[in-house]
Amino acid sequence: MSNSHHHHGDSTTMSSVLDLDAEVLRSYLDEVTAWIAQQAGDRPVRHILDLGTGTGAGAFALLRRFPAATVTAVDADPAMLHRLAGRARELGLHDRVRPVAADLDDAWPDVEQADLVWASASLHHLAEPVRVLESVRATLAPGGVLAVMELSGMPWFLPESADPAERALEARTQELQAQARAEHLPHMGANWRHLLEKAGFTVTERVLDIAVDAPLPPAGVEYAAAVFGRVGEQLGDRLTSDERQALERLLAGLRQRDDLVIRTTRTALIGSQPAS
Repeated sequence: MSNSHHHHGDSTTMSSVLDLDAEVLRSYLDEVTAWIAQQAGDRPVRHILDLGTGTGAGAFALLRRFPAATVTAVDADPAMLHRLAGRARELGLHDRVRPVAADLDDAWPDVEQADLVWASASLHHLAEPVRVLESVRATLAPGGVLAVMELSGMPWFLPESADPAERALEARTQELQAQARAEHLPHMGANWRHLLEKAGFTVTERVLDIAVDAPLPPAGVEYAAAVFGRVGEQLGDRLTSDERQALERLLAGLRQRDDLVIRTTRTALIGSQPAS
């Protein structure tokens, strides 16, 4: 999920958001990898290519799902790859993970043929996704599959019962984030089915409506705090001073709350190509 376009000082907060996202939404990730295994059918998955691996949550979920596989984990951010390598050692999976530093906008990395290519929340960072998707097709083994997970925005955390002023503030931060993304990440929320088809894939799509109810597990509360904290940093100059103060108040009381929820939507797509 990380890319050279992020501010590098942002790496630590970004990676904690990614780690918490993975921890809280692990059951959904497992559901997606089960679907991928089903779509892959009887073909053995031996080599997985993970594009924009971030902290590696997807890579590790796929290694759990495909016990005979190794993964080549590509990311533009060396700090992310360093974390990933450490995590792989902790999990005893270092012999099954090969980190590769590469910016997909510059050039396609030198990687071997893959049975499965995984791209979770990474394609929207690319300047030219279709060009990269064409390289993916060329890298896939005959009958191999591309699995994409994309998000249309950040999760919502305040329940309908929350203070209307707080809910209005959350809606406002969502709106400002959408504007910021439209400027920096033009492909966020793109029609991925269309882009995958344009690159020559046959596409199957699933929309995951993710709902975690109150009370959230501790990691869920930390996730909310990390996301709202990043919102404050990222939208600094777009918020009015009243909005900034309201956001600081919301953040200050966040860990004492038992009414937070998680509501978000992810789109999972599988791109396949003829086996011949």
